[in-house]
Amino acid sequence: MSARKKAKDIFSSPIASATAILIAILWTIPTFGLLVSSFRPQIDINHSGWWMFFTKPNVTLENYASVLFEGSTTNPPLAQFFVNSFAVTIPAVVFPITLALFAAYALAWFEFKGKDTIFFIIFGLQIVPIQLTLIPLLQLFSKGLVLGGVTIIPNLHITGTFLPIWIAHTIFGLPLAVFLLHNFLSQIPRELIEAARVDGAGWFTLFTKIILPLSVPAIASFSIFQFLWVWNDLLVGLTFGGGVKEVAPMTVRIAEMVGTRGSGWELLTAGAFVSMIVPLIVFFSLQRFFVRGLLAGSVKG
Repeated sequence: MSARKKAKDIFSSPIASATAILIAILWTIPTFGLLVSSFRPQIDINHSGWWMFFTKPNVTLENYASVLFEGSTTNPPLAQFFVNSFAVTIPAVVFPITLALFAAYALAWFEFKGKDTIFFIIFGLQIVPIQLTLIPLLQLFSKGLVLGGVTIIPNLHITGTFLPIWIAHTIFGLPLAVFLLHNFLSQIPRELIEAARVDGAGWFTLFTKIILPLSVPAIASFSIFQFLWVWNDLLVGLTFGGGVKEVAPMTVRIAEMVGTRGSGWELLTAGAFVSMIVPLIVFFSLQRFFVRGLLAGSVKG
């Protein structure tokens, strides 16, 4: 019996299935507890664990109403930050995909000197820590770029707007996007491309009529990865938002909900679950693309 068949038998056995189900249940328990706590009154949360809900059920929507629609002079309601998260996430997904598509198309199918070197450099940029780039980018957005007294990039006065957050997320997402899309595009049969070229299709026509439709699975898979990362991001939104509430994503507000003494747990549970709703919908609706996204760049480099 080959090693491959042995491994297949092991992972398809009832024990493996039961183990996977058990791990899934244990992984889901904290999320389920968060959901239950978000519907419990403050007094119940402060005096008993969420599992006591089943012995003494007490349901209220006051937590969600307070979090979503009640604000103060310094902090708007969470509903505004919810809208801000969409305003940050959607462009931060569209921009890197658009740029990466054209870059990957050129690197995969155009013949020019140094294209392999460029691809390896882009691939290597994935290991650069985000924290290493925060201060240089922040200085660039707030002061511009001046070298030797010569202004290379002027101060664009974009601090406190969505623009620096979009640019930062685009920069951080481009290496992975180019890598995945390049490897996906390079697997398209060369005969198909050559046949289209013989029929008189130009490079742009080839891109719009053949490459783009065939790339939908790879585009969708990276869109999911980028959407989930940007939606759940705190560091970039906090750093490049400039402390302006009008552009801060929801993660920034949730981090501020619990005071220095740990009060406001009932609001935190509701706010945290509100922030999870969209990622959960995205994941369960498009989960089949996750495997395709993992495999898109793993076959041919």
